[in-house]
Amino acid sequence: MDSALNEKILNSYQALIFQCKKSLPEGDFPLVDQAFNYVAQHLGNLVWNKGEFVLNHSIDVAKIAVLELGLSTDSLIAALLHHLYGVDGIEFSFDAVKRKFGPNVSVILEGMIKINALNTGNIAFQSENFRRLLLALSGDVKVILLKIADQLQDMRTLDSQPDSIKERLAVDTWHLYAPLAHRLGLYKINTELLDLALKHLHPSDYNLIAEKLKETAVERATFVSAFVKPIEKKLQSRGFNFEMKARTKSIYSIWNKMQKQKVDFHEVYDLFAVRIILTTEPEQEKAACWQAFSVVTEEYLSNPDRLRDWITYPKSNGYESLHTTVLGPDKRWVEVQIRTERMDDIAENGLAAHWRYKGGKGGEEIDKWLKNVREILENPQLNPVDFIDDFKVNIYEDEIFVFTPKGDLLKLRSGATLLDFAYEIHSKVGDKCVGGKVNGKLVTLKYILKNGDQISVETSNNQMPKLDWLDFVVTSKAKGRIKASLNEDHKKEAENGKEILQRKFKNWKIDLNDTVIRDILKHYKLKLAVDLYYNISTGKIDTLEIKEVIAGKNDDSQHEKLQEILAPHEIKELSFDNNDDFLVIDNDLKNVIYKLAVCCNPILGDPIFGFVTILEGIKIHRVSCPNAKHMLDRFPYRMINAKWRNTGKKSSFQASLHISGSDRADIMTDISRIIAKDIGVQMRSIAINSEDKEFDGTLRIYVNDLEHLDFLIQKLKNIKGVQSVTRSDS
Repeated sequence: MDSALNEKILNSYQALIFQCKKSLPEGDFPLVDQAFNYVAQHLGNLVWNKGEFVLNHSIDVAKIAVLELGLSTDSLIAALLHHLYGVDGIEFSFDAVKRKFGPNVSVILEGMIKINALNTGNIAFQSENFRRLLLALSGDVKVILLKIADQLQDMRTLDSQPDSIKERLAVDTWHLYAPLAHRLGLYKINTELLDLALKHLHPSDYNLIAEKLKETAVERATFVSAFVKPIEKKLQSRGFNFEMKARTKSIYSIWNKMQKQKVDFHEVYDLFAVRIILTTEPEQEKAACWQAFSVVTEEYLSNPDRLRDWITYPKSNGYESLHTTVLGPDKRWVEVQIRTERMDDIAENGLAAHWRYKGGKGGEEIDKWLKNVREILENPQLNPVDFIDDFKVNIYEDEIFVFTPKGDLLKLRSGATLLDFAYEIHSKVGDKCVGGKVNGKLVTLKYILKNGDQISVETSNNQMPKLDWLDFVVTSKAKGRIKASLNEDHKKEAENGKEILQRKFKNWKIDLNDTVIRDILKHYKLKLAVDLYYNISTGKIDTLEIKEVIAGKNDDSQHEKLQEILAPHEIKELSFDNNDDFLVIDNDLKNVIYKLAVCCNPILGDPIFGFVTILEGIKIHRVSCPNAKHMLDRFPYRMINAKWRNTGKKSSFQASLHISGSDRADIMTDISRIIAKDIGVQMRSIAINSEDKEFDGTLRIYVNDLEHLDFLIQKLKNIKGVQSVTRSDS
């Protein structure tokens, strides 16, 4: 061993050998020493930009490979040698490596170099790069495991890495190496990689969560104590040999849930998981886990959608455990993991534990497992960059189980909506339902529920059942109640409509008999009288229109026509001409029963008509109003002949003028003078646009009558540069 090496490097290597003696065959260490001397000869005390020894990094990667991933001697040697390639002044040959250390080491190093050559600039979205990565692994799956070890060491020493590669390391870790570690069952490494990447990519978020975890540590410990106490008591009484642990979620896991659910730290309900680790004989493992599961669910209500049975059907990477989420004290959700000591060791240590339970140090078992890993990676049906396996557990195909805000479990038919849930709570809740929240997110009435959803309903006193609700509810309870509510409402409205029609016919002195009803139904293409009455009550059919249907267009006077619509005291305030042929409109506008329509702004002197509205009395329109034809076609029975009566008092009517012409410096001054001084017109607003020596604009003014307006228009047309002045409808 080179005595010129830095003491730190030598100490690090000696520690590596001491620790690996428990994992590797004794006869392999001479070859390991040879590899270390070989790389030391070429790299020596070479350091990176920030002073870290390159060889020290290689030693640390080797430690991770053997002690944390459980890899064999070939991988340890490859870890020691992997920084030889690409170093200036060093001639590196795969053939030389193959001769000195064997073909397996050469294949691993070649794969590592291929991976390092990948362009990972857009790895989150470039599936082609990932396929190239798989091709690089074609020689030996141990390549990707060693690359994960290399990436983990880089992330652990990220602060000592050159600034130029920090961002790339963090992004590659986030999108590629952490998901791969998860898929391979390396859960502890996956968690550490994501936490380290988050710390660099989102430092403020990372620090905030870390601080919050410190602040709530005592509170969590108190809660865990209260949660586990009854379970421990029951397990002990039934003779279980067990250990219970509480594991706080990783900072990344908490952050990820906060992002996905759009909640803050205090709204993440499952900050930790409780693990029950059983000591039992191998042949009794499954039965013991399910018995412990029954103890937990006897004490706490279980969420069926969160049951994960990886004991009956272990994951492809060998992971075995039984997971459930239960509603603990204070209505807080807690994940409980149930497994044996063997299962826990494999879950925590991945590959290293697999072959330890197969009888020793290395051998054929690790190769069998690696072959299985390769099948996982090469399976085109699996997405290697999924962070979490998405298991849909439907215990019953035709039923779903959901939770109320209080944690009560309700069973509904599969395909049930939020509205079905509301009716399941209470018929009145369903009738008034306007929406709600599922797992904290706002949803509509039509939202289809899933197993394990936690639901709250929002109601409004203004809400009433709608006919289209029947199109999307699926439970018989909801359908029955909606139909009953609709029938009740329909019946009440129909009774009211019938009274309205009978009263009108009595006023008209027309006999309302079956023949008349049949004629009306035929005209409106209705089958039942109850539908006619309902439409009358809800305003869909106007009784005046019915009168025209049965009697033809009547020749009633304007006074008589208004009697059908307005209250008697309102009729008294109106004026008609001698023959009642015209409603008379005073120019002093003191009568509050009618109003001037803003769509056309009639002025004293304009030809006008009245239109009887449902809520706003009589509106006075110009005959030339752009809406006149539409109103005449649809509501001829609401049109009232009207005319002006000049009381001799000075009036003020709003009018709008459109003016355009050639722009010049004093044009605005001249327009303003004509309006304010020469004519004595009151200005409400003026808006002028000028472009390319042309202008156009709108004047809003108050005039006495139509003659006053016409005089103003002529005056404005005489201004130099003004080309057009026209009256606008509004």
